[in-house]
Amino acid sequence: MPKQRTLAQLTLEPRTAVGTTASHALRAAGKIPGVVYGHGQSTPIVIDAKQLTNLLVSGNRSRVVSAQIGSTSDSVLLRRIETDPISRKPLSVDFQRVKRNEAITAAVPIVTVGVPYGVKEHGGVLDISLRTLELKGPAESIPDRLEIDVSALDIHEHVTAGQVALPKGFTLITAPETLVVAVEITRAEVAEESDVVAPVAAVAPAEPPAS
Repeated sequence: MPKQRTLAQLTLEPRTAVGTTASHALRAAGKIPGVVYGHGQSTPIVIDAKQLTNLLVSGNRSRVVSAQIGSTSDSVLLRRIETDPISRKPLSVDFQRVKRNEAITAAVPIVTVGVPYGVKEHGGVLDISLRTLELKGPAESIPDRLEIDVSALDIHEHVTAGQVALPKGFTLITAPETLVVAVEITRAEVAEESDVVAPVAAVAPAEPPAS
């Protein structure tokens, strides 16, 4: 896992201008509109685009960070970024106001490690059914990702959400029986199997009717 960089306190400026026109003007000025919610409050804010980029590349995207919101010092967690489907530039952001020892829910990305045995030895394919797991635990300890070692998986073997190892202090919110990854045969192999004609059972000749 990449080493985290030291991240200075975020500056989130409260904003009064809302709507599409105001948001376009902010982005043109190098700022990203957003909102800080939580603890019974919802505050429209704006963050400098460069500062948001620094947050994303610092390795602290899933971490609780200090923020100055107007005249108030607080701690926040980046919850959502809306991006342009073509340019991938940020359009808006959501932050959640949290205490560092507060238990919250979070969708944590899943990363597979290794090449499955069934892929290497039997030409199977790795099918990833779920990209994130919903967890609940201390806000300050939310992992950046959950790693699943798939090296030992053979054809028709799988891993469910309940089989994924979680960090200490976290509980699983996703249903434990939910399929996460599986190794299956390829479509070509399925077609080949379906083309195999089963042998026709021998039929005894009918006896002539009694005279």
